[in-house]
Amino acid sequence: MKRNEKVLRPVWPNQGVEAAFREKLRALIAEMHRSTLYWTKAAYRANKPVLAQDASPAAQLRIAINKMTKYWGKRFDQAAKELAVYFTTAMHKRSDANLRAILKRGGFTVRFKMTKAMQDVMTATIAEQVGLIRSIPQQYLGKVQGEVMRSVQTGRDLATLTDFIDDHYDVTRKRATLIARDQNNKATASMMRVRQVELGIEECEWLHSHAGKKPRKTHLANHGKRYDPAKGWYDPDPKVKRYIWPGELINCRCVSKPVIKGFT
Repeated sequence: MKRNEKVLRPVWPNQGVEAAFREKLRALIAEMHRSTLYWTKAAYRANKPVLAQDASPAAQLRIAINKMTKYWGKRFDQAAKELAVYFTTAMHKRSDANLRAILKRGGFTVRFKMTKAMQDVMTATIAEQVGLIRSIPQQYLGKVQGEVMRSVQTGRDLATLTDFIDDHYDVTRKRATLIARDQNNKATASMMRVRQVELGIEECEWLHSHAGKKPRKTHLANHGKRYDPAKGWYDPDPKVKRYIWPGELINCRCVSKPVIKGFT
């Protein structure tokens, strides 16, 4: 750090917001899973598949799965916008409050307003979250339907099918955890980038979280180095090769430390 500057603390994604988002998604997924198990078992018992030419079991089971897909698609569609707006607003309020407190400790008093740039970030965040939430029943029930049809074709028993559905439920819960963490990281990073640029901050330090079992090598190597928050940092990873910001890439937990210049 140079004598004529201050390097402020980073704003970390709020863990409370992430946990609440995760649990809301998991509760909805658990309800869908219980419903899927119940109706799949009922339809399977009523149309027990056998190795025969009769196609009626497959047709009836497909009808049952299609009904569940339609029902849960509507349920998640209804919940998606409400959850996305609520948690994007919570992320915005927490990140602004944290940045304001950090600036105050550094000797600055700032009042943030809802600017067009911040509104654009929030709108984009809401749209992305809505899409991710809506994709949950599509992926979950799509896998279930495929396995039900395979069970009919091979004459598998109900226990084998329910074991698969339970395993797929665990996969879906883990995906909800990733969605909550990734969206919290990404939204916080995007909102901080907007505020840093609006405050006239021209340099930030990249801070690697040192979390996760497989850190990105380029991000780890960039720890402590500076970049322009308006431009971002060029990630040389062959899979990226573009300018990015901390927390932008999926599961990235990096953050930034604003550099305030002009002190003596």
